[in-house]
Amino acid sequence: MSPMSYWAMSGQPMFNYMTVSQHPEKKIPMHQERGFLRIKPGTNELALIVSHNFGLASLEEGLCDPVKKELTLETVEVTRISFAKPPFVKKYKRIFKLLSPDTLELTLFMETDKTPLTEHLKAVYKKVE
Repeated sequence: MSPMSYWAMSGQPMFNYMTVSQHPEKKIPMHQERGFLRIKPGTNELALIVSHNFGLASLEEGLCDPVKKELTLETVEVTRISFAKPPFVKKYKRIFKLLSPDTLELTLFMETDKTPLTEHLKAVYKKVE
């Protein structure tokens, strides 16, 4: 999948977040996420609230490690629409790592009702000016 991600600052201690993946051959949109990354002022604590296009919403919380240049977030709560298709997501763990000033890597781990917490995808984003 080819990911496209968008982060925007709103003047508050949060970022607007959107990401879309597309099918590698067909180039059609697949998975979409939209949400907000909120920073607890004066701390390295974070919360990511995400809505997914397949009928799931998640609340993830974690920490920013400025030494490692990493954000690590884990699921606090997951909710889904009543007619969501299985397998059902139970947990996420996301690690955002700044590899260079213009390169961000995301590793996403996912647990479902059928699989343990396992690496689900890895994406590398390049800053576009």
